Amino acid sequence: KLGLAPAVISPYVIDAIGTRNALRYFQTAELFDAARAYAMGLIHEVVPAAQLDIAVTVQLKHLRQAGPNAVKAAKALVHRVAGMSIEEQMFVDEENAQLIAKLRVSAEGQEGLSAFLSKRRASWTL
Repeated sequence: KLGLAPAVISPYVIDAIGTRNALRYFQTAELFDAARAYAMGLIHEVVPAAQLDIAVTVQLKHLRQAGPNAVKAAKALVHRVAGMSIEEQMFVDEENAQLIAKLRVSAEGQEGLSAFLSKRRASWTL
């Protein structure tokens, strides 16, 4: 519509919606609704507007229950492994084992395990 191509964001968008969807929407620049975004895997959930605050509250509750350092490590893990073949992933198994060992003995890991075993909330939860 503008005579431009989404070049700068294309690697991220193609990774998110796939080649076939990118071919369509990069060429047509058509708008799509939340249901289509969900079908393409661009968003995780669609809720009625009246339930949006509840859905956000539930997600925030889940996020607050996770250990901040573990979340950071999990994000890095996903980005490191994403796109690798199974063969390539086998080479990072040792790194993954080292990561879980490091997290398990960390103060946060010890607190999380202790809280779980004691059936109480971890210190970082609100």
